[in-house]
Amino acid sequence: MKKLIKVLAIILAVATAGAAAYYYFVMRQKKPQVELYFDDGSMLAFPGNAPEAAEFMSVANDVLEKSPVAGSC
Repeated sequence: MKKLIKVLAIILAVATAGAAAYYYFVMRQKKPQVELYFDDGSMLAFPGNAPEAAEFMSVANDVLEKSPVAGSC
């Protein structure tokens, strides 16, 4: 029984470390996306590389390039 608990503790530790590494390297990356909010409360979200988001991304990039605050982040 003690051996089983030890094995389960090791498996739990490895799984926790794997989940933490996955979050750190994959989920934390900032991926650009376009979110459109409408008056009725609905929302559409497009990944930054979607054809529908291309026009919005170009406008956003222009605004960020001209912003004096954007470079300090």
